[in-house]
Amino acid sequence: MNVYENIVILNSALSDEEAETAITKIKELIAGQGGEVLKVNIWGRKKLAYEIKKQKKGLYVLLIYKTPPASIKKIEEFYKVFDAVLKYVIIKLSAKQIHDLEKLEAASEPAEQKSEV
Repeated sequence: MNVYENIVILNSALSDEEAETAITKIKELIAGQGGEVLKVNIWGRKKLAYEIKKQKKGLYVLLIYKTPPASIKKIEEFYKVFDAVLKYVIIKLSAKQIHDLEKLEAASEPAEQKSEV
């Protein structure tokens, strides 16, 4: 299985509950394809550089997951027909990028633990 970084821009007209439901559908799709979601990071609503499907803002979501390469085509097809998704990009991470990501997460964990104390 390969590790992928996926940024999805959801329709900003979605309520928080609808956005959470859309994210859950995406996570279930990945799991259904034999993948495993490693990280979900919601960046929030931001202004788009240009209008997409008559929308000026979008809800940005970062997903990092492991999945077989064959499932990427099915994930892309789902994004194309899912109305909540305005735009997406999927990037296969290299071994160095995965290593850097693990180091970054390990460095941020002690900082989070200190802030909780």
